[in-house]
Amino acid sequence: MTSPGISRFQSEGAGDEPPEETAEEAPPMVQPFYGSVDEFVREFLVKTYRRCIDGKGAVWAADWWKYPEAVCRLDALWQAWEVLRLDPALGLSAWWKDHADHHMGILLSTSGPFPVSTVTAETSTKGTDPLPYVAPDASMFPDVRRSGAL
Repeated sequence: MTSPGISRFQSEGAGDEPPEETAEEAPPMVQPFYGSVDEFVREFLVKTYRRCIDGKGAVWAADWWKYPEAVCRLDALWQAWEVLRLDPALGLSAWWKDHADHHMGILLSTSGPFPVSTVTAETSTKGTDPLPYVAPDASMFPDVRRSGAL
């Protein structure tokens, strides 16, 4: 019980110096599996996220790197994948549910960042085909594993 006029917070040492913080070791830096968003798209996403691209139900641009919103969303997907892959229990499930399905639904939408005109006979796919891919200039997406920046 506290004295009248003194709060419990004050009586328990709220005015004292804060306890000294112990130095915690920083978690070890984990090397990304993919070195760039381009490598992630090229080696994982277009091979794994297969959809029928017909310009009616879904669109995709093989030159995705020409569309700023697409680059931003795909970079977010890559960054989330790099973090969540390290969670062996639920990481990839959470990535699919909370990240891939959300962003890819928007990217593939006929009202998304890719114009319907990006779908041609050469870039349309059946549901079992990988998404079309055209490589960007090599300087656009440097490998962060070499530069040390992520």
